[in-house]
Order: sequence, then structure tokens, then C-alpha cells
Amino acid sequence: MKPETIKINEVEYIRKDSGKLLEVAEKLNNMPYCIVRTYSAGVFAGYIETRVGQEVVMRHVRRIWYWDGAASLSQLAVDGVSKPDKCKFAMEVNKIELLQVIEILEVTEKAKNSICGVPIWKV
Repeated sequence: MKPETIKINEVEYIRKDSGKLLEVAEKLNNMPYCIVRTYSAGVFAGYIETRVGQEVVMRHVRRIWYWDGAASLSQLAVDGVSKPDKCKFAMEVNKIELLQVIEILEVTEKAKNSICGVPIWKV
């Protein structure tokens, strides 16, 4: 019998063929909820409406300026943050067009709830 998970340095990994793949966040009008990193504009979380090459249009978007409680964007996309009060996520905007997108990560429902639950950072 093959193990379904393995833990290395307190991080649990799931076998791809285990049937326990991560549940992606619920779509909005067939738009996936993702984290998008650009070359120079920063990191954003929201629904991808369209993508053409390196240009992405997103809806219901928050800029992720600073996060705490996740080691990387990969962990942020899977687990969300464990220290929401220390994060700096801007208020949601209805629509944004991003140029020079260099990374798109699909987000789990758990992470989406965490991202949406971070208090709005503003001055």
C-alpha cells in the first residue's frame, strides 16, 4: 500500500494520484479565482476574466502588497495566510487590466476565504 501523504520538515505533501487533490476556489461566472504576479505592478488576487498572452483582465481584485503567515505565493494560494492582521491587502476594485503577467496560481477555497478575510489596508 502506497502512503497518500508524506511530511517533510513539517510540510505535508499529497500524492498526485491519491485522489486528495486540493479543492480549487469556486468560480464566478466561470472565472477562476487566482493569484497573479506581474513583472513590475505587483501581485493581485481575484477572478481572471480573460487572458491573452501576458495580458490579463481580472474582476473583484485585491492588490497583495505584503503578506505574513505564508512562506511564498504558492503557500498563499494553497493555505492563505495565518497572520491576516499583519498583511497589507488593498481594497477590492471591480476590474483591472494587468500587463506583463509572469505567474498565475489557481487558489483553493481555503486560501480564497483567507485572502478575502484580510482587513483592508489603507491610510
